[in-house]
Amino acid sequence: MSRRRLRPEEKELWQKVAHSTKPLPQALRRAAEPQKPSVRRAPEPEVMDLPKAFGIGTKPPKAKTRITTPEPTSSVKPVMDTKTFGKMKRGKLVPEARIDLHGMTLDQAHPALTKFILTACARGFRLVLVITGKGERDDPHDPMPRQRGVLKRQVPMWLRMAPLGTVVMDVTEAHIRHGGGGAFYVYLRRTSRS
Repeated sequence: MSRRRLRPEEKELWQKVAHSTKPLPQALRRAAEPQKPSVRRAPEPEVMDLPKAFGIGTKPPKAKTRITTPEPTSSVKPVMDTKTFGKMKRGKLVPEARIDLHGMTLDQAHPALTKFILTACARGFRLVLVITGKGERDDPHDPMPRQRGVLKRQVPMWLRMAPLGTVVMDVTEAHIRHGGGGAFYVYLRRTSRS
C-alpha cells in the first residue's frame, strides 16, 4: 500500500499546528525520552508531583458494601449425587418440565419462575429446564458498553434465594442439546408426600 501525498492545504494546516506548540518542560522531556540500556543498574526515574485532588497515587478506599453478584453457575463441588450430576452435565438426563423466559422482563420472569419451580416440586419432578437465552448480541457501534443477558445472570441468584432456595438442590448450565449457555438445569429436592 502506497502512502498518499499531502495536499497543500493539509501541509499548511500542519505547519500552523506545529508552530503553535510549546516545548515540554525539562522534567517531562527526560521522562519521555527512552532509557538507553546499560550494564549498570538504571537510575531511579524521577517522581513528579501529581495533583492530590485527583487521588492519583493513593490507595482506593475499601468498599463497605456487600457484593450481590451471584457465584458462577458451574459449581466445582456438586451438592447432588456425583453420578447423577455427571449424567446431567453430559445431557443424558431428560428434563421433566421446562419454562422459557425469552422476551420477559425481570418483573414478569421472577413470578413466572417462582410459580413454575414450586409447581414442579409439588408434582414431584426432580429435573427441570429453565431457558433464559444468552441475551442480545453486542452492538459494535454502540458507544455505551452494556451487560448482556440480564435474565441469565439473575435466574441463578433467584434460584438460591427464598422461597426457591429451599426446594432447589443444584443449578448448573445446561448441555448444548438442551440450550447450552442460554439455559439452566435445576435439580429439585425430593419432597416427602404424606
